[in-house]
Amino acid sequence: MRVHPVKGLSQFDNTRYGYYRKVRWLILLRELLLLPFALAGLWRLRREPFDLIHINEITLLPLGVVAKWLLRVPMVVHVRSLQRKPGSGLRTRWLNGLLRRYADAVVAIDHTVAATLEPELPLIIVHNGLEVASQPIERRPGDGVGSVKVGFLGVLIPLKGIFELVEAMRILKSRGVSIQCLVAGENAREISGLKAWILRKFGFARDVRSELEGLICREGLEDWVKLLGFVSDVRELYPQLDILCFPSHLDAAGRPVFEAAFYSVPSVVAVSDPLPDALLHEVTGLAVPTPDPLLIADALQRLAENPDLRRQLGCQAKSWAEETFAIDVNAARMLDLYHRVLSSNASS
Repeated sequence: MRVHPVKGLSQFDNTRYGYYRKVRWLILLRELLLLPFALAGLWRLRREPFDLIHINEITLLPLGVVAKWLLRVPMVVHVRSLQRKPGSGLRTRWLNGLLRRYADAVVAIDHTVAATLEPELPLIIVHNGLEVASQPIERRPGDGVGSVKVGFLGVLIPLKGIFELVEAMRILKSRGVSIQCLVAGENAREISGLKAWILRKFGFARDVRSELEGLICREGLEDWVKLLGFVSDVRELYPQLDILCFPSHLDAAGRPVFEAAFYSVPSVVAVSDPLPDALLHEVTGLAVPTPDPLLIADALQRLAENPDLRRQLGCQAKSWAEETFAIDVNAARMLDLYHRVLSSNASS
């Protein structure tokens, strides 16, 4: 694989939670600044013998249209994030118009994402392929000895529900539940100076770790919540967990839920309408309709105090993950899609 580095690629964010509004319109300034570097990078590739273009996220679609015009090859567009509801405004109609006109195939990572796209698109669902250790890993027993371990993995931003999880841990402490939360993640932005001040002023950057440390200290949760920082190899963390918690405000299950399932770890996920390839409620984990601390605490307590249920859900989660997210199966589906796109364009 050859990599051509550029300073940055201009994106256009119309995702359900990141779309431009109010001060978020300022983010477009960054994309305009990156545009010359992105176009220069594409221009350098114009004589390369490509067969097709794969846009790895729909936010890159406008740049992908330029690439398709320049390189004259078919284009596959990957959609990894929830989009705004079809028909909800001019921007959404414009992006879906680009997909209809220029995308030879559209790939959604799951049924939840697919439901946010227009049904008439050339759409296929290919799950994210995951690969875990081939050798069985001995997991720490979570019942009978010591506290139950709950894991949170992700960048420390409020949108991921980390503050709600800490509040849930405060509730569980008050109830006397023997449980501990391991938080693996780092701040989204490690910046300082004038740039940091401006970003914080407009709400684009928060020192979430410092806020969490203060909250944990004020509530006396030092023994209940451990901030691990960045974990370079999460394969060392999952075997330590009994439960994975994904209390995101995005109303969707994320990659840690699927990774944990390979290690027989059930999940508690904030999702209002879990679809079969995101979470099977009462089968691979427990769903709560919103990232409400009380609901999260109730679900975690139920699993913490019922080791037999944890084991049952964990075993079922592992089987579900192996059927849904096996990397060889999903890689083969993507390769087959490439062949069909190329064959269709060759015959047209």
